[in-house]
Amino acid sequence: MNHFPHNSAIRRVMVGTDRSKTADHAVQWAAEFANRYGAELFVVQVIVPHHPATTEFGAAEHTRAAAANDELGNVVRQLAGERGHALVAIDPDPALTIVRAAEREAIDVLVVGNSGMAGRKEFLLGNVPNRISHNSHCTVVIVNTLLSGDEQDPESVRVLQSKGEPQTAEPHLAGRAIHIATVMAKHGLKELFSQPDQSDGSIRRQQAQRLRAALEELGPTFSKLGQVLSTRPDLLPAEYIEELAMLQSHVPPMSEREVVRVAEQELGVPWEDVFESIDPQPLAAGTIAQVHRATLENGDRVVVKVQRPTARADIEQDLALLEIFAQKVGQRQALNQVVNMEAVFKHLATSLQRELDFCQEVDNIGRMQTVLADYDRLAVPSVYRELSTSRLLVMEEIQGGPIAQAPEGQERIEAARQLLESFYKQIVVDGFFHADPHPGNLMWWKNRIYILDFGMVGAIDANVREHLLLLLMALWKEDVAFLSDVTLMMTGAIDRSDLDVPRFQREIGEVMAKYRKAALAEMQIGPLLQEMSTIAFRHGVPMPASLTLAAKALAQVQLATANLDPRLDPYDVAGKFLMRVMIKRMGAALDPKAIAYQVQKFQVRAERVTEAIEHLIGARPGQKLVVNFKANSLEDMVRRTGRRLALGVAAATSILSSALTVMSGTVADWIPVTFGIVAGLLTLGLVFDLVRGR
Repeated sequence: MNHFPHNSAIRRVMVGTDRSKTADHAVQWAAEFANRYGAELFVVQVIVPHHPATTEFGAAEHTRAAAANDELGNVVRQLAGERGHALVAIDPDPALTIVRAAEREAIDVLVVGNSGMAGRKEFLLGNVPNRISHNSHCTVVIVNTLLSGDEQDPESVRVLQSKGEPQTAEPHLAGRAIHIATVMAKHGLKELFSQPDQSDGSIRRQQAQRLRAALEELGPTFSKLGQVLSTRPDLLPAEYIEELAMLQSHVPPMSEREVVRVAEQELGVPWEDVFESIDPQPLAAGTIAQVHRATLENGDRVVVKVQRPTARADIEQDLALLEIFAQKVGQRQALNQVVNMEAVFKHLATSLQRELDFCQEVDNIGRMQTVLADYDRLAVPSVYRELSTSRLLVMEEIQGGPIAQAPEGQERIEAARQLLESFYKQIVVDGFFHADPHPGNLMWWKNRIYILDFGMVGAIDANVREHLLLLLMALWKEDVAFLSDVTLMMTGAIDRSDLDVPRFQREIGEVMAKYRKAALAEMQIGPLLQEMSTIAFRHGVPMPASLTLAAKALAQVQLATANLDPRLDPYDVAGKFLMRVMIKRMGAALDPKAIAYQVQKFQVRAERVTEAIEHLIGARPGQKLVVNFKANSLEDMVRRTGRRLALGVAAATSILSSALTVMSGTVADWIPVTFGIVAGLLTLGLVFDLVRGR
């Protein structure tokens, strides 16, 4: 920060003006400042020529300058009397002209208003203050021209760099609550959350439409809440999901001043120290953030995501009101039959808080780069971590187009298969997946598909992934009975006595048959899982929330891959991928270290079984030889049984591994042969042990 020279050294003060109303505030402040120290006041006005490319200015330009000089002279004499000086120049670069004038007149303090302070170059044309502060060799005072002269305090201000607009007071919580209640009443609050007629889908549809209209009227935050809810078919009926998916956030774009203010607050340096230019036209304007194309000082083309200044306050205010609402009405039985308010609020709060922190999105991108490392036709944008914060995200600009515009050829076919398989991997293996892969988030560039926007991701725990693996295998093999059992296992309802299992199994089978008999381009696993989730919800055994979100993401990505390659069979991709996963797991299980570990674990468990039996029959060390003899015989029998069981399991595993590797076209020929030899040796060992024990 620049400091004022010593009082006695402040003899000359200069202020720049373009004669605008805001610039007049800076001139007034400079005049009062100069009067305080008895300094001379120089007021400089730079006239930008109508044809700046020319070096010789015509008579018209000089006439303008002469008229401006007379007018400015009158203003200066009124402000500073004989100590005032008016300077008028014609130049296409006002900033450098003012700097040169300050050097020529040996100015001690240079005053400039902050109008245009927040931008640079192609983003904001009024960038004079920033450039002056960077090029001047004297003390520079930047005055907040948004305040009136009475509000400026020359004594308390040294260098004022206030770049923002005055902050408006946040709406009072009670006032916002009244507005929400009014809107809800207008759209029929009582009917909206009343118990629906389960036999009449049209009534549920009308209620869902009313909810969508109410959320749209309540503004961007509630529209965002509805959009988040549209990803949760486990929480809301299908009619509500379909209506909420159509919600649009009618959000006006942020002003250039707001965008730059947030960016400079996050960067901690003037905007021009980082960026060469930024496109004033936003790529997207959402409830939480706005996205612009930009160019860094080193020439890199990037995309900048800037959070709205009031996004966090607005969302947290509405979440507080929703929490109160959930506590008040969530206990009503009729309402709970439509929506689980407690689960809804918890999901909304978690999702929105995560989206408000761009650092989490940066971490998501880094994690996805690792997940996609094996796919040469897939990528994610690189992130400029040193420039990114919780409210500012700077990423590589993907300069391609929509994936639908990908040129025909082998690259497109390979990319389609890899994209689909990568989502199986994300969901089944890694438990971390992109939760919103709609076409706008998939771009084609450099013969690859780039996946964008990681503000919404999903996570699946290990237990659900194990069940999902079995579920996909059952789909692949068209085993309806096993598919129903796995679905009930996932929902924790396998032992429910009140569940109509035959009906549940029949409905699951009908859905499977519908999709397996469809045309190739319509054989989508994602929609199938979504319908299964709807069936489970209808029977009172909703699937895990993470799985319903994964099913929605899988449905979106399968639609995209079907457009890229209509001949791609999703069941074939899933089956081959699952086979590789199973083989890899079995290979890991046959690792010598893993086998040794399992043997030791089995031995410990066998000893524990032996001890339990000894306690049960009363066998203890002591004088009773008969009891001790019997106990020892029993212990030998248990150990012998355990040894034979281990041999049998190992032999069966080897036989299965040999069979699976024979079916795989990617495994070397010697591997199934080796498994077969090992299986034969283990079987011979088991037979020998049985004969010897007779």
